[in-house]
Amino acid sequence: MTPAHRSGRRTRWVAAAAVTALGAGTVRARRRLAALPVLDLAPHDSPPLLGWQLITAPGVTADEATLRAAVAHAVREGLQVLDLVPAQLDAESTLGLLRLLDPAGHRTDRCAPGHGAGHALLVADAVLERAGLDDAEPPRSAADLFRLVRTLKEYAPEATGWALAPGVTAPPCDPGWRAEELRARGLPPGLLSAAQLAGLALLVKCCVSAPRWGLAAAALYWLQPAAVLAPARGPRPADLARATALRPLRSLTTALRTLRTPSADPSEPAGTAARRAAYLDELVAGTERFFEPRRTDCPWCAAPDLAVRVRMPDLLQGKPGRFTLEECRRCGHVFQNPRLTPDGLDFYYRDFYEGLGGEGAALVLGRMSGTYRDRAALLRPFTTPRAWLDVGTAAGHFCNAARTVWPDTRFDGLDMGEGVHEAARRGWITTGYQGQFPALADRLAGRYDTVSMHHYLEHTRDPFAELDAAVKVLAPGGHLLIELPDPESRTGRLLGPYWLPWFQPQHQHLMPVGNLKQALAARGFTVLAEQHGAAHQGNGDFLAAVALLANRLAPDPRAPWASVPDTPGRRAARSAVQAMAVPCYAAAFALDALGTVAARATDGGNAYRLLARKALG
Repeated sequence: MTPAHRSGRRTRWVAAAAVTALGAGTVRARRRLAALPVLDLAPHDSPPLLGWQLITAPGVTADEATLRAAVAHAVREGLQVLDLVPAQLDAESTLGLLRLLDPAGHRTDRCAPGHGAGHALLVADAVLERAGLDDAEPPRSAADLFRLVRTLKEYAPEATGWALAPGVTAPPCDPGWRAEELRARGLPPGLLSAAQLAGLALLVKCCVSAPRWGLAAAALYWLQPAAVLAPARGPRPADLARATALRPLRSLTTALRTLRTPSADPSEPAGTAARRAAYLDELVAGTERFFEPRRTDCPWCAAPDLAVRVRMPDLLQGKPGRFTLEECRRCGHVFQNPRLTPDGLDFYYRDFYEGLGGEGAALVLGRMSGTYRDRAALLRPFTTPRAWLDVGTAAGHFCNAARTVWPDTRFDGLDMGEGVHEAARRGWITTGYQGQFPALADRLAGRYDTVSMHHYLEHTRDPFAELDAAVKVLAPGGHLLIELPDPESRTGRLLGPYWLPWFQPQHQHLMPVGNLKQALAARGFTVLAEQHGAAHQGNGDFLAAVALLANRLAPDPRAPWASVPDTPGRRAARSAVQAMAVPCYAAAFALDALGTVAARATDGGNAYRLLARKALG
């Protein structure tokens, strides 16, 4: 077979995959649209409006009939937050909303991020008060509404809903503010626009090289607005015919305009300059002071036979410094050597889970509801938990989702960060403890029948002290649930420094499952269940590897710790690298899907779970 024939065959497969993906996307959008209720504006007895607020973006109006129908719908459905989607919302905005929002699934998914149309929001006063927003200023733009619904969904995780509102009128959509919209939704405008352009280019190539499948894919993409919205009940986009006819041209111009939009306001947000100055002051003395002396023996078994497993910079945030993970040849324990000091950990954790990185971390954690429920369900054959302490809870996402599995269980959380208090304010946990687990163990002795440590133990300086603390806190016969990255993963050896679970510089220890089982047995625990394939983190070994490599090739020059000047050229280079990575993301997505299937089938993967019971005596 000639190279030309092989290329044509590959293009046909790509075009067929595009047809399949577009068809599935169209069906999914139709299904989600069908799940979106329409407000009943017919006159009827409605509950009092007292106790509710209608918050609208500038230029958006809603008549009294719509307000009364919205309150009646919220009360009837048990909602405290109701996003009102204008029935005449433009076609592309409606499609964009349906790509992000599954009205039925997001209603029951306690951790799903809140998405809305950005026009009108009906909110119970009690939720606004609990969120500390009862005296907030009115929204200045639709972007403020996007941010607001994301926040309020966290305070009403099972009481947030959406409805089409024929009586809500909105000004025409301005394509020039798409970058602002995406940022407000927590999405990267540059990367998504580059992906959109790559998709258009792929359709053109398929039409040229594989006309039959390529034209089918192009036609499906072109006609998608009409296929989703034309026969639907409820939405009546005034621009549907025009949006369908001009879709490829509009997509091209919108993507190009979004890429040209400045990534941030010319004026820096409050605190940015001070944060940059603080980082630069710390970095003047270098990063060597953040490390302890290198140790010559294994912290797990004390054997002196060590070998370098991997060396890498900070691929996550791009902060200065280089890190080494060494492996014990006797027991297989992998650990950071030299280890960071407490001051070093503070420096490298800063602006990751909170501050600058808090929003991104929350979005990632909010997309793992299925994993959280699987963890909680592991206890079902063995016990019914009553009092559960989640150690390393961060903002309480696991506890929030686990309530759907164990609705009568009291969930408390412990963490070093401030997020544990926010989790308590949201109602995701009952009580939050801020501090080190070993230091709080005596205070919490015997209070809990279940303790969990999900991707926590690898962050700690002394895993043995953490296990000893769990022994103290658990009542006799209590259960300990642990999930960890698996350093024996074959993918870790394949990807080297770009394997995300190495997670440098945060991960201090990565222990093979055999080592952890021995440590548990030495403390009187009996292992009841062990999972490998079921614990596999399917959120993307290869996707993460592409992202880490792209970040290494072109680090963000706007980061306050950046060691290179922030110039337009460096920003353009970063955007170019991110754009060139788009095809790699597509290939990585396919590899990750295959990897997840293989992990489930072979009981392998990148992580493992152990459930152990403490002795009764």
